Amino acid sequence: MTKTLISLVLLLGLVSLPAFAQKAEVFAGYQFTHLDGNFNGNGWNAAGTVNLNSYFGVTADFSGAYKNGLRYHTYLFGPTLSAGKGPISPFVHALFGGARISVSGAPGSANGFATALGGGVDAGMRHGIALRVIQLDWLVDHFSGVTDRKNVRASSGIVLRF
Repeated sequence: MTKTLISLVLLLGLVSLPAFAQKAEVFAGYQFTHLDGNFNGNGWNAAGTVNLNSYFGVTADFSGAYKNGLRYHTYLFGPTLSAGKGPISPFVHALFGGARISVSGAPGSANGFATALGGGVDAGMRHGIALRVIQLDWLVDHFSGVTDRKNVRASSGIVLRF
């Protein structure tokens, strides 16, 4: 069910990109995630943002972090505020959605609510391409009645602007 929903959201986002010409951006890059309990995982982070004007946008963010067979995935959505699209573009966001933890070879997984509050800085390299120098997020997740507030995610990568 979750894979179908994520696939549908991504497909609708890609199909609607032409309607938002010059107003969309796609980020893909590396992430380091620290979760409370001594999990320090490496992985990927991808996001798409539709900018409704030069300062406000709506973001869909997906990520995965891995270590010793443990897999931590997030799927988050929410508003993004930016200081415009100049050569240096700082932004902040508040993203809400879900997280999933699973272990390779073990049956089942745990799904919970997740929040990412943070922001970052993009540096323009040339027209339509930027480098996400840093994105830092404070992650809060809630699994099986337990809320964990001691998590952080750092990402860096390439931003394509349409």
